[in-house]
Amino acid sequence: MPKDTSSFELTLPSRPKHMTLTRWLLEAMRSAILDGRLGPGTRLPATRDFALQYGVSRGTVVNVFEQLGADGYLRGHVGAGTFVSEQLPRGLRGIQKPAAPSRILPEPLADLPQAKHGARPFRLHLPAIADFPLKVWARVASRRLRRLSASQMAGGDMRGYRPLREALAGYLGSSRGVKCHPDQIVILSGVQQGLDILARLLLKPGDAVWMEDPGYFGATIAFRNARARIIPVPVDELGLSVSRGKQLFGRAKAVYLTPAHQFPLGMTMPLERRLDILEWAADVGAFVIEDDYDSEFRFEGSPVAALQGLDRNNNVILLGTLNKLLFPSLHVGYAVLPPALIDPFLASRYGTDVNAGGLIQPILCDFIVEGHLGRHIRRMRELYAGRLGALLGGGGKYLKGLLDISPVQAGLYTAGFLRNGMLSEEAETAAFAHNVETMGLHRFALRRPKVNGLLLGFAAFDEREIRNGLVRLAEALDSL
Repeated sequence: MPKDTSSFELTLPSRPKHMTLTRWLLEAMRSAILDGRLGPGTRLPATRDFALQYGVSRGTVVNVFEQLGADGYLRGHVGAGTFVSEQLPRGLRGIQKPAAPSRILPEPLADLPQAKHGARPFRLHLPAIADFPLKVWARVASRRLRRLSASQMAGGDMRGYRPLREALAGYLGSSRGVKCHPDQIVILSGVQQGLDILARLLLKPGDAVWMEDPGYFGATIAFRNARARIIPVPVDELGLSVSRGKQLFGRAKAVYLTPAHQFPLGMTMPLERRLDILEWAADVGAFVIEDDYDSEFRFEGSPVAALQGLDRNNNVILLGTLNKLLFPSLHVGYAVLPPALIDPFLASRYGTDVNAGGLIQPILCDFIVEGHLGRHIRRMRELYAGRLGALLGGGGKYLKGLLDISPVQAGLYTAGFLRNGMLSEEAETAAFAHNVETMGLHRFALRRPKVNGLLLGFAAFDEREIRNGLVRLAEALDSL
């Protein structure tokens, strides 16, 4: 077991009246070890420092340490210090390792099987982490941290590091057709934080919000937590049906959309449908929450601009993330807000946190400004296109008559539609039993009849892993 290389001051209980110093110190130290507050291998302060801290003689401390050593609680090395024994006498350990915590997952995922040994094909939303330019990132991070200023360490603007917001405004304007000033951008930990804040800010209990059906359960959770009235609006081949939304509840306060790559079915909303959404929102004064979660990776056709770039009435709020562009533990996303919402959004955000990932923001800014993000996106777009091709080709070979895989135009995943009479629930369970990680489309349906199919993430897996995963999936779908 590794040893602590340095020690901290020890906090011990006050000495009861009429108890000698030696007895108090001995019992307090023994209790701290047995309770686990001083773990095995912990280095203790020097006897001189310990004596000064508690105002006792060094001789008293030495005697107590020696007694604890004789009893097996401590061990000492000349010139190295005194440490809590790593092997306490049997029967003396008073702290037990807690049981593994139960998985607390939202309702749509509560019964989802979990892989125990890392990601397996076809886990969703996972980028190609193994192909991330880690050496470049480390070089940028090292240089930035050496130049870190006191103001950057202090946290600064609640909207986030201004040079990063400027870099994002330039990137979004050129690559996504977004029209915004850097002051309209707020740095977040990810899309989910933005959804949580917006749900509480825009919707009072009972207010209606349109939700794609099937759609992203993270948005559903945020709206339910705000006690909003969710209006499931069916998705057709063009995306959310505006005409059905008007029939169901025409004067909703907001609508949640994934227009560039509908989650989970994958279609791209065409211009005419986008204009219909914006016209409806302007007529009724509704906000449009646009989730642009992975549209940077487009494999064919011309780039599709964000809905926000078409907005003339400041109705659209754009949410995006860099966690899928780079790596999930980055925990950096953003909101592009209409000017009138900036101050209310920041005030609402203040109730949960002040700033997301403060130290990482200057590093990320340099990574963008120096051109590394653009190069990485271009490289990953080519890589992911090849992996999607391997998935489609292998699907036609191994899954014929079992699952039709949709040839999506963008993103990190695609949907497969069952053709063998299986339900999504059955297919998902069978796949997991054959060492394949996928999610059934039933998990995303709100009110509409369930679409029987599976979601297949391809971005994180090379062609060999994809082929092997397809073979196992074919065995699973053929098993019933």
